Formats: sequence, C-alpha cells, structure tokens
Amino acid sequence: MAGPLGQGWGLGIALRSRAALRPLGLLAPPCRGATAPQCRRVTGSGEEVLEENPFYGKYRHKIQELRRSSPDVFESRMEKRNEVKKQPVGYSKQSEFVRRMEEKAEGLSTRTSKEGFTRDKTLDSILNVEMVKEKSAEEIKQIWNQYFSAKDTVYAVIPAEKFDLIWKRAQKCPSFLYALPRKEGYEFFVGQWSGTELHFTSLINIQTQGEAAPSQLVLYHYPELQEEKGIVLMTAEMDSKFLVVHEAQCLANQVQLFYATDCSETYELVETFNHRSSEFKYMSVIAKLEHSGLGKALRPNQVSDKS
Repeated sequence: MAGPLGQGWGLGIALRSRAALRPLGLLAPPCRGATAPQCRRVTGSGEEVLEENPFYGKYRHKIQELRRSSPDVFESRMEKRNEVKKQPVGYSKQSEFVRRMEEKAEGLSTRTSKEGFTRDKTLDSILNVEMVKEKSAEEIKQIWNQYFSAKDTVYAVIPAEKFDLIWKRAQKCPSFLYALPRKEGYEFFVGQWSGTELHFTSLINIQTQGEAAPSQLVLYHYPELQEEKGIVLMTAEMDSKFLVVHEAQCLANQVQLFYATDCSETYELVETFNHRSSEFKYMSVIAKLEHSGLGKALRPNQVSDKS
C-alpha cells in the first residue's frame, strides 16, 4: 500500500491490523492571521498558555513532570517561548532554535536507546547484505517490501539519483518544519538530519524540552547498495504513543515533497527555514501540503452541503 507521492519510490506502509484507521481532519489553522503556529498572546502562566494548544493533552504528563522536577527549567523555557510568541517560527531567534536542534542531533546516538528506538540500526541487522548483492535491484526491492509488509512501519526503496538529491540538500539544510493534519488544524514537527537518519520531534516538545526533546519518528536510510544497485533502502521506527503509521507516512512523504522536488519554489521553503529565517512563513508549508494532496488520507469524509 503506497502513499500518494510514495508510489514512485515504492514507499509503503504495513499494518498488522487491516482495520481502517479513523480519518483525521485537515482544517484551517485556528488563527489565520497569525505569524506563528501558536498565535495567542501570553497573558497567564506558561502552562496556562500551553493548555490552549490543542495538542497539549498528548504531552501533559511530560510537561507536568518537568514542571514538578525542575520548576526553574520549566519557567525558563516558558519565558524563552514567550519571547518569540509574536514572531514567525524562528524569526530573530531562529539561529538559537537551529543551535538547539544541532545540539539535539549531537546527542541523538546516546538517547535513542532510552527512547525505545534502535541504536546504531544497521542494514546488516535487517538483511544479509552480501547475499542480496547477488540479486538485482528489483529482486531486492521485492525482498524489502515483503519483509516489511507484516510490520507496523513505513518503508521505501528510493532511486539512487533521488536520494543523492535529498542527501546533498540535507547537508546544506539539515532541518525543516513539517505540518501534520489534525482535526484541530495542524500539528507541527521538526525534522532534523543526523547522518542518514532523519529524526522528527513535535514543535511543542522542542518548545518545552529544548534539546532534550525525544524523537517520535526516525527514518533510517541505507545507502550501502546505492552505487552497485542504484537504490537506497529506508525503514522507520516511531513512538506509537504519539503517531500511528498513516501519520508517519504523511511525514515521510513530505520529505520527498520538500527535499526531492524539482520545483525550486518548493525547495526554497527549506532553504529559507535554514538560512533566511526572518522570511520563513509556516503557512507556505501548509499551502504546499494541501496542494500536493498528501493530507487527503488524513481528512475526514466531507459531507456535501448539497442535497
């Protein structure tokens, strides 16, 4: 079962349960005139403001735990969050935001095992690389797809030239803001490259936990067969408490949308986020997502007003 843009890659999802997931809404953001994903002015305590975020409930336990265990750290992070409340994502503080993401990337290898993700997940741990080298690219693709078809995950076989484009761009622009359609509007995730791994963390997690924010989705890319077979294999691990497979697939498809695009205007959003932060507008990400149709699978069934 392939995603809307994943068909060219062989990007698919695998579910042990074939029961259909309840569709999720793709609605306009609560504050269209705002310049940041969370756009209400700060008038109360840090947690009171966070409670107005429609996704606060999902992270309530960790936020309250931080507030109890380290109240000074909690208040400090709320103060920093409030300072940039009126600015676009990253505006004058984008360099600080990127710095924190870089610090997070440096610590990823030491924290992934604690977060439930596989540390140093190699291709050899999944299949016998030497053995598959005797097979054609198409045969390897079939083996890869068959292996993951019985697992709750996202996976892909990416053409070498397409991954080469993604990889070159990831070196220049290692992070980006992604939008995941929800009933309440959109939940924003930051994707940060660490080697050939792409780690996703929700924006609210970063705002409350800084560089300690745990990964919620990791895409593992394996270029070992890129030169000889012309393919790069990809699979993923996710925190099922925060994401289901269809949502992870939507984020994975957006990597192709923004990093593998032939449209200079689309990739320019990635460049702007990394290098011209004062010009970045998160609404442009939502517009591209809607135009691509990637969010359609997460939309609720719309009932026509016509009788």
